[in-house]
Amino acid sequence: MSDKNHINRLQAHDILAAFSLLTRLPVPVDHARAGARAGVAVWAYPVVGAVVGMLSAGCGYLALWLGVNSAMAAILVIAVAALTTGALHEDGIADCADGLGGGYTPARRLEIMKDSRVGAFGVTALFLVLGARWHGTGALLPQTSLAVFAAIGAVSRLPMVLAMVIMPLANNRGMAASVGKPPLFSAGIAVAISLLISMASFGISGGILVLVGILAAVPLWYAAQRTIGGYSGDILGGSQQLAEVAALAAATVLIV
Repeated sequence: MSDKNHINRLQAHDILAAFSLLTRLPVPVDHARAGARAGVAVWAYPVVGAVVGMLSAGCGYLALWLGVNSAMAAILVIAVAALTTGALHEDGIADCADGLGGGYTPARRLEIMKDSRVGAFGVTALFLVLGARWHGTGALLPQTSLAVFAAIGAVSRLPMVLAMVIMPLANNRGMAASVGKPPLFSAGIAVAISLLISMASFGISGGILVLVGILAAVPLWYAAQRTIGGYSGDILGGSQQLAEVAALAAATVLIV
């Protein structure tokens, strides 16, 4: 078997590689192997999202069982998700807002996005996104099951994969650049996994959840293409956050 065929085959280790990249969970990953297959392994991003969604929502349901009200339980869900991912995506949406809103040239925007400090645009965006997630999570917790949060987690990671396929890199440095250009078949599998998980929870309406999640990221993709010439790791993180907010909103319409 050629090296090319070996790379293009799906492997169970891709799931571990995706967890290693997108979370801080201690997984037994071969980092050299994960690095070589980083682009192919994006098919597993929705799997990571589903697990993070169930893990964080499970803590929320435990809090409800202990008598905590849904608003406080929702805060716990968001906190556990942020701890699990190292606030990777929250950092992305804040940096997106600061960079795209505060710079006047592509180079300056990228420079702002790399700055660890958070400005007014970033604080505002993070406040709005966290507030929307809190309200959506609080509304869903008493009405739904872990499967719904698994679907929302899976759907919210799908735009990250699609952005890497359809957009050019804005910068040849950073985490996004290290992943590389995913092959189309990996993106197709990510779409299929997201649909399957969503439809397991919502039936045929699961397709709506996937569509809404993707569409929510499109304005950010457009802005990124116009202002920095493509995507960066922060754009991917921002896409995830916008898709999660949209998926939560769609789920409240479909269920509550």
